[in-house]
Amino acid sequence: MAKNSKKDVARANYVKLYDHDPLADVDAETRAKVSELENYIMKNCLWQFNSRGWDRRKQNAGVLGKTAQLLVGEEVENPTPLDKCYWVDAVLLARNFTERCGWLAEMGKDEIRPLIDKLHARIDWLTIDGSLNEELTVQNY
Repeated sequence: MAKNSKKDVARANYVKLYDHDPLADVDAETRAKVSELENYIMKNCLWQFNSRGWDRRKQNAGVLGKTAQLLVGEEVENPTPLDKCYWVDAVLLARNFTERCGWLAEMGKDEIRPLIDKLHARIDWLTIDGSLNEELTVQNY
C-alpha cells in the first residue's frame, strides 16, 4: 500500500491540459486538415517523443510555435541553442507541410495560426494528456 501512495505523490504535481480529444467538437473540414498534418508528424518526426510529458509539451510548443511563425511569414527569433533546435525542426516541418498540403497556400495567415493551434492541441493530446504511458507523468525522472 505504501508503494501505491508513493506512486500517487510522484504524479500529484503533473497537470494535464486536456481531458478529452481537442478535435472532438471541431468541424469536419478542419479535422481533416489537422489530421493530414498530424499524420505527417506521427509518421515522419521523432521530436514529439521525448521521454517525459513536460519535455514533450515544451518540444511540441517550441516546434509547432515556430512552424506557425514560418508558415505565416513572421520573423523567428532563436536566442538560445534550444530555440535553434526547435527552429531547425520547424523549418523542415513547414517545408514539408507546404509541399504536401496545397490547401495551405489557399489559407490566409489568420486561418493558419488557429489551424496550427488545433494541431498543437491534438499532438499534445496524443503524445501527452491522452497517452496511456504512465512514465510520462513521473515527476522523479
